Amino acid sequence: MSRILIIGAGGVGNVVAKKCAMHSELFTDIWIASRTLAKCDVIKKEVKELCGVDLTTARVDADNVPELVDLIQKCQPKLVINVALPYQDLTIMDACLECGVHYLDTANYEPEDTAHFEYSWQWAYQEKFREKGLMALLGCGFDPGVTNIFCAYAQKHLFDAIETIDILDCNAGDHGHPFATNFNPEINIREVTQVVRHYKDGEWVETPPILEDDCVHFSFDYPVAGPRESYLLYHEEMESLAKHIKGLKRIRFWMTFGQPYLTHLKVLENVGMTRIDEVDFEGNKIVPIRFLKALLPDPGSLGSNYTGKTVIGCVIRGDKDNKPQSKYIYNICDHTEAFGEVQSQAVSYTTGVPAMIGAMMMVTGTWSGAGVFNVEQLDPDPFMEQLNKNGLPWQITDFTGQLPE
Repeated sequence: MSRILIIGAGGVGNVVAKKCAMHSELFTDIWIASRTLAKCDVIKKEVKELCGVDLTTARVDADNVPELVDLIQKCQPKLVINVALPYQDLTIMDACLECGVHYLDTANYEPEDTAHFEYSWQWAYQEKFREKGLMALLGCGFDPGVTNIFCAYAQKHLFDAIETIDILDCNAGDHGHPFATNFNPEINIREVTQVVRHYKDGEWVETPPILEDDCVHFSFDYPVAGPRESYLLYHEEMESLAKHIKGLKRIRFWMTFGQPYLTHLKVLENVGMTRIDEVDFEGNKIVPIRFLKALLPDPGSLGSNYTGKTVIGCVIRGDKDNKPQSKYIYNICDHTEAFGEVQSQAVSYTTGVPAMIGAMMMVTGTWSGAGVFNVEQLDPDPFMEQLNKNGLPWQITDFTGQLPE
């Protein structure tokens, strides 16, 4: 029996719960918990209708370690799947350590009071998990997650040496709103307004944020989606890949943005609505970005009218048999098809499905170990096989296009 506990009942939690329920032969007992019990109950009802599987729901404050410990001890899961806010990674890891339970998440820890993204806080748990004989798997979504797996697969099968990696993330979908974010608005906006960094020759090089006039961007011709303006952005998988891909000289992350989105975001930043610090408002303390979150559409509500596709992949350059080569490994996911399967838009789908596959790898023992791991440290082959079987098929082509130097 493999009992699992999912913490988080947003768009990604919805996908993880439903995809796990579709594999009830592995996940024989599924619990889902959130600060808002009603969200869990909605997912429970939909899972029952979709798969005939009964979930157990619970309320928990994921900022509160004693509450988490009480829930985990009551549930007795083999694995905790953390799809709550990145602010809560460390409290959930602490609770897993106290209870002797394996851990998986989809995004690295972020302190609430600073837009600073790195793995150092979670990597510091290495010895704690190792001493307990527990496994903590970090960043098992799509990017990070599948993009890391693509790179590990390329290192294992396609190259003798990898020199450069360019991760390219395109959402060519249309949800019909003038401005909305595809996942938690607070996390999404913090991510895209930070200083940009990329890795080159052993150092991190800073470039202007995407809202600055001198930011770095270019037009990339994506499969199916066509030419899309792609902006240099910092993303956490670069940090772990720079550490684990042998001989890597440069890694960059690019994401597409339409001009209306950037214009809205620039206005919001100019009037202070993207601030993450507290301000006084009529005698009350509020955080502007959280107030903005309350006004924007819930990302989980976007799926019903979402059309178009996401195209996410890696252009990898290096050598094979002493000859230079370039490969493009990518996935195409359709928003409408994702909604038809699990009532989710494709951004949540592409994060939730890999989290389920990572959980599958762990509960079956296909991936095992004691300590803290990023996914590229593990065998990519069984994961790549499950992507094809669970709605995220991938393709590999020779890359003959141009990337900016």
